[in-house]
Amino acid sequence: MTNTIAPATLEILHIGGPTVRLRYGNLTWLTDPTFDAPGSYPGPLTLHKLTGPAVSAAEVGPVDAVLLSHDQHADNLDTSGREFLGTVDRVLSTPDAAGRLENVQGLRNWESVRIGEVTVTGVPALHGPEGAEALSGVVTGFVLSADGQPTVYVSGDNASVDLVAEIAARVGRIDLAILNVGAANVDRFGDSDVTLNGRSAVRAARALPGAVIVPVHGEGWAHFSETLDYLGRNFEYAGLADRLRVPVPGVALTVTAG
Repeated sequence: MTNTIAPATLEILHIGGPTVRLRYGNLTWLTDPTFDAPGSYPGPLTLHKLTGPAVSAAEVGPVDAVLLSHDQHADNLDTSGREFLGTVDRVLSTPDAAGRLENVQGLRNWESVRIGEVTVTGVPALHGPEGAEALSGVVTGFVLSADGQPTVYVSGDNASVDLVAEIAARVGRIDLAILNVGAANVDRFGDSDVTLNGRSAVRAARALPGAVIVPVHGEGWAHFSETLDYLGRNFEYAGLADRLRVPVPGVALTVTAG
């Protein structure tokens, strides 16, 4: 998956939570669609959404493909997000999600597909501590690569720094990493968070030397236990602040990577 690249400018629009519109490889990508207004989602664990999207589904514009880390939690795929999937030709997610949802193609770990000029590879993710799959379910991350383009890693809801290091060892250089942070914790695993926290995000950045880090999924839901300010301080104290780009929801962020 290595290629010769020159620095390139990518446009990232953070819509809210884990939802990001990314322009890459002459295509438009969207991660984990969440477009509902604030509200509560009852279930085995009730989730509470505190803020709505900065950009509505109607304002996103045409999307070529959705990268869905998983379908089983409303903070990654809410009611409006499920409706949005029906407007997109290509939706990539886990094999489990493909068994539950129409119009979804499941990727096993390290399985790749081609969309236009872009190769999309499913990469491992762990939504909590070891063994979390029994309660959290299976989740996935993605790596995007294309000739002459920077390599992009989309973590999905991954809490494991070891998996980030494994991905970097297998893929090679990653130029841009969109990391789900916020130390999400619904008290299912005690003090173990189910997404990266300020400390583990720093370790993940160190496992991705040189990568620009764009943190998302760190606000807007009651189960996030750390703020983006806290994340920023951790990166500053670690000497990595120059690699961190915190997007403002609803404002397009241009990032040069590669």
